[in-house]
Amino acid sequence: MSGQLVHTGQVVVDLVLNVSGLPPVGGDVLASAVKLTPGGGFNVMAAACRSGARVLYAGSHGTGSFGDLARAAMAAEGVVVANPPTTGADTGIVVALVDEETGERTFVTGVGAEGRLEPGQLDQVHPSAADVVYISGYSLLQQANREALLGWLARLPGPTVLFDPGPLVEQIVWSDLTAVLSRVDILSCNAREAKQLSRTNTTRAAAAVLATLVPSFATVIVRDGPAGCLLQRDGRITTVAGFNVDAVDTNGAGDAHCGALLAELLRGSGMLAATRYANAAAAIAVTRHGPATAPVRADIEELVGTGFQP
Repeated sequence: MSGQLVHTGQVVVDLVLNVSGLPPVGGDVLASAVKLTPGGGFNVMAAACRSGARVLYAGSHGTGSFGDLARAAMAAEGVVVANPPTTGADTGIVVALVDEETGERTFVTGVGAEGRLEPGQLDQVHPSAADVVYISGYSLLQQANREALLGWLARLPGPTVLFDPGPLVEQIVWSDLTAVLSRVDILSCNAREAKQLSRTNTTRAAAAVLATLVPSFATVIVRDGPAGCLLQRDGRITTVAGFNVDAVDTNGAGDAHCGALLAELLRGSGMLAATRYANAAAAIAVTRHGPATAPVRADIEELVGTGFQP
């Protein structure tokens, strides 16, 4: 594995609350479990590290207790941090409400230092052709991050670029979105996001439309939970089967998928094999409570099949 994953997104701290259902407006519910843990971009990087990839975090992080927690967690996973802490702000927090019956999650985000990326911070990061760069749609929703990222991306030669638009894709300014889409090698989104972005009603139609928004050589991945995902490339759509598991928490499943996928590509696997590997990683992740639940390589390979080969 000669290259590394360069993550340009946001590491936050997740306050995860397990609830029997969302409260009504003005109401209250009691959480059966409470957990404070690093999340956001951390989930992708942890997934990649656990599958053996080298990872560099190029985003911003704060000077307070949440920033300390985030940096300690990244260090424990083996993530290298490119920039010093941003002064005057702590790392932001996300409140995640997890439905105990369905495993579905609902978020409320408070932006902190991770939303204050400066152009000079990215200018110090120089990915090689062997690297992969991860871009999050959340970066396009924050002015400082958007300006720094789009300028850097326009000058970026060589590396493979994966873009995950995220659940707030409809709030991204179209010109900013197309600027990123024109540069990507891999577009990865879940079924809901794909339908929103493509203005279609089925995952297959969404994959076909999304393929027209990215370069002809790019791959579109539409993640669809236990059904696996659709892989659109070279004018063809391939269904990559998922794995039937008992989901208890879907928080971080897409992050686990992206991180494992990129780690497997860095390892030299082809796109089809890497996608099936990522499906297995996401399947295991949803059987565990918490956002950063990506499994290690041995667990993924066991699910895919003994003697898994790229």
